[in-house]
Amino acid sequence: MICFAQIPLMSPGSITAELASYSSEWKAHFNTSHYQGEWTVLPLRAPGGKDHIVPDLMMEQSYADTAHMKYFPSVNSLLRSFGCPVQSVRFLNLKAGACIKPHRDRELAFEMGEARLHFPIITNPDVAFFVEDNRLNMQAGECWYINANLTHQVHNKGNTDRVHLVIDCLVNDWLRELFNRAVKHTKADIVNLEEQKQIIEALRLQNTPTATQLADQLERELGAL
Repeated sequence: MICFAQIPLMSPGSITAELASYSSEWKAHFNTSHYQGEWTVLPLRAPGGKDHIVPDLMMEQSYADTAHMKYFPSVNSLLRSFGCPVQSVRFLNLKAGACIKPHRDRELAFEMGEARLHFPIITNPDVAFFVEDNRLNMQAGECWYINANLTHQVHNKGNTDRVHLVIDCLVNDWLRELFNRAVKHTKADIVNLEEQKQIIEALRLQNTPTATQLADQLERELGAL
């Protein structure tokens, strides 16, 4: 299991200037029980292309650019370099003094077919980002994967905001090859067979091509155990 990894991708430095020149109002993160202080969202790609802060499809059929995306050509350029399906794209701003409490985003992991990539755009040395007991040294411009299915937390102890560009991707051969070249922190994966079977059943019930493909992949992995 990959706990976290530094991915060989870099974000364009011009994103910082585009952020500074864009004055649209950001929205409070929807999961208010998971944080203290201010944690805000600017969605660039979202379910149905709506100005929606929830990154999951819910009742929508697909992801699409929101009205904000056209003001961030550098983000568009970065996304065009991706060779895998891109789902949600958003800026997340953890204000100075704010913290994200320990939590898990269940089933959101590379091994389960979806990868969440973090590009720090604005940060400071006093941002403490932990995956389990490991503090990540994330620098501006870098790309990091975190296994969001593991417990993670963030505390911005600095005097400036921390802004990350967060991109959710579906795993394919292009992304696997990229991860093969990454600097990874791993640990043994203890598989709960019954839980995995329930996940596969839930995916089958969704009856979408993506869900079916992921269910097939999970069944192959279970069969190899």
